[in-house]
Amino acid sequence: MGISNFDASNYINQVRNNASTLPNIGIAISGGGYRALMNGAGFVAAADSRTNNSTSAGHIGGLLQATTYLAGLSGGGWLVGSIFNNNYSSVQTLRDGSANSDVWRFDRSIFVGPEANRLKLLSTADYFANIASEVAKKGDAGFNRSITDYWGRALSYQLINDTDGGPAYTWSSIALADNFRNGETPMPILVADGRAPGQTVVSLNSTVYEFNPWELGSWDPTTYAFAPLEYIGSNFSQGVVPEGGNCVRGFDQSGFVMGTSSSLFNQFLLQGNVSSIPSFLQDTFTSLLTSLAKSDNDIAVSSPLL
Repeated sequence: MGISNFDASNYINQVRNNASTLPNIGIAISGGGYRALMNGAGFVAAADSRTNNSTSAGHIGGLLQATTYLAGLSGGGWLVGSIFNNNYSSVQTLRDGSANSDVWRFDRSIFVGPEANRLKLLSTADYFANIASEVAKKGDAGFNRSITDYWGRALSYQLINDTDGGPAYTWSSIALADNFRNGETPMPILVADGRAPGQTVVSLNSTVYEFNPWELGSWDPTTYAFAPLEYIGSNFSQGVVPEGGNCVRGFDQSGFVMGTSSSLFNQFLLQGNVSSIPSFLQDTFTSLLTSLAKSDNDIAVSSPLL
């Protein structure tokens, strides 16, 4: 950065063996839908030493490699989630894409789905039928479903490079990746705001929750507690599952986590912002989502078995 009278190499050499004196760097990507994703992606790419020309004089390539935390909300969370759910891919790799992949194909509306014949989907109707089928499985297993389940599944098609958007991907599985375990990546954190039961708006003093690869919880005094992310959906009592209770896994499906940070699907659908969807599908989804909204399931529901 050309800071006068500052020898960066000497400074790092002095503190490198003392964790308490090492600087902790955090990068936070704001919310704001696709615009936030794109804006954040530009900065992350500039900070990533894997990006072409990022380490030239005057550039900031390598800052990402020195970062401890990479956090995102809503659209910023889509960026963080997409990077980590695609084996910590660089922004440049995600941008350039690969053959027969629909990841980061933002020219295709999320309400239309992948191109015909991709991922064995023949039409927009097939795309929505696949989403509905996946969400139905959650209901069949005895869990509450919400609009965020549909929203998260749709997001996954654009953000996760796997068949049908990787329905088996979980946020807690990031902790098992070798590059994460070896400290070669920042710790990803997704942020979500809580909404009080019976309320229709998120208040300015709402509880802020975080998803990291190990836990879901909040530092806010309203909650001040965390639960092991891999087992959320289980009925904990004082930190343990009661005798005879079930231990649940898979509730932290990555699309659902990214959707929880950005529950916007209902607003798009209920406001009729879906001119590209066939009218019969509009009617079907509007009816379904209106019903869910009336039962307060227009946000992410994280609760144990019914």
